[in-house]
Amino acid sequence: MVAKTVSRKLLRIHKKDNVVIVVNPVQAGDRESVDGVEMVFTERIAIGHKVASRPIRQGEKIYKCGVPIGSAKADIPLGAHVHVHNLASDYIETYTLDKDRVYVK
Repeated sequence: MVAKTVSRKLLRIHKKDNVVIVVNPVQAGDRESVDGVEMVFTERIAIGHKVASRPIRQGEKIYKCGVPIGSAKADIPLGAHVHVHNLASDYIETYTLDKDRVYVK
């Protein structure tokens, strides 16, 4: 079941999700609330990126659109950017866009 929740800058697609999607850029110091939970951002996060909608513990599954998209590589605090630096795919290896596209285990 899709249970879309929207704020001015964030979108939760499914009630099971522990990340929300940035739909308007957030800046350091911005405050947004989703489902009664206020987040204060410490960095700029671009449209389309994911943000932790609650604290996520290392090793915990990360859900987007109601399905697991990977696991947390480290503890991720509420409101933090969720991306390849703290999210590991459980399905395919993650690579860097560096010169040799080295795979990260």
